[in-house]
Amino acid sequence: MSKVKAWVGAARLRTLPLSISGIIVGSACAYPYFSTNPLFAYIFAFAIITTLLFQILSNFANDYGDGVKGTDNETRVGPQRAIQSGAITVVAMKKGIILTSLLSLISALILIYLSFGQDHFLTSIFFFVLGISCVAAAIKYTVGKGAYGYRGLGDLFVFIFFGLVSVIGGFYLYGMTLDWWVILPAVAVGNLSIAVLNINNMRDLDSDKLVGKNTLAVKLGREGAKKYHYFIVLSALVALIIYAIHAEIAFVGYFFILGFLPFVKHLIFVAKNTVPKALDSQMKVVALGTFLLSVLFSVALIL
Repeated sequence: MSKVKAWVGAARLRTLPLSISGIIVGSACAYPYFSTNPLFAYIFAFAIITTLLFQILSNFANDYGDGVKGTDNETRVGPQRAIQSGAITVVAMKKGIILTSLLSLISALILIYLSFGQDHFLTSIFFFVLGISCVAAAIKYTVGKGAYGYRGLGDLFVFIFFGLVSVIGGFYLYGMTLDWWVILPAVAVGNLSIAVLNINNMRDLDSDKLVGKNTLAVKLGREGAKKYHYFIVLSALVALIIYAIHAEIAFVGYFFILGFLPFVKHLIFVAKNTVPKALDSQMKVVALGTFLLSVLFSVALIL
């Protein structure tokens, strides 16, 4: 395997569409109010770039953390990761994490300047601290003794950063104002992001239990994790419908509900699943389904 291919694999491209779903939805919610902002397109572009870098950083750190802890071993059901397979060394991955952290913070600084300029110092400081928090959260998921992913807190952090921060924070960037109704699409994107993690954790439940990685799926057990999965997916879909009603989307705009279809099929698959390894295919289904639904929902809001 070439080094370039190894790094591309470690970046886990299939997770990237999911990571930008919150920015897309938050920007679409802001569009009716702030589309006249001359920097709207630039803010959107750098919000996307920053989020992608945060996600890649998270993927590198996850590979590193599980690799050095020995969590990624022969009992793991999912595909081999970069450190586990030897394609990337521990030292090289650590350098990759540092470089990606720096790039993500530089992109975040540009985004903050475009959004707030020089006249809103305290707001800029707050968002810079938020950016540092995103970097820290990405790294601490599996890295270090206090890794929160090993204590069943991964779902909470995914919900906060991929849902609340991404959608509500994205909305705030365009006009420095909040609309509390935006919590609904933030909950939707956050829950669907958790769903991807939960599928991963249900797939790896047995191997994680063996190495002491106490994910929420391990704590709930296989049947409990399934019931939890149904709840987070269905509540996400309901939240989007309620927001659409609030936003007074024209009847024709409800075409975004077509984006629910992959999730209906997905939930049926999960309900019938008895082979954990088969769940691997569903990570892509939920990730791409969330991206598709986010785009359809956003187009409906903008039109």
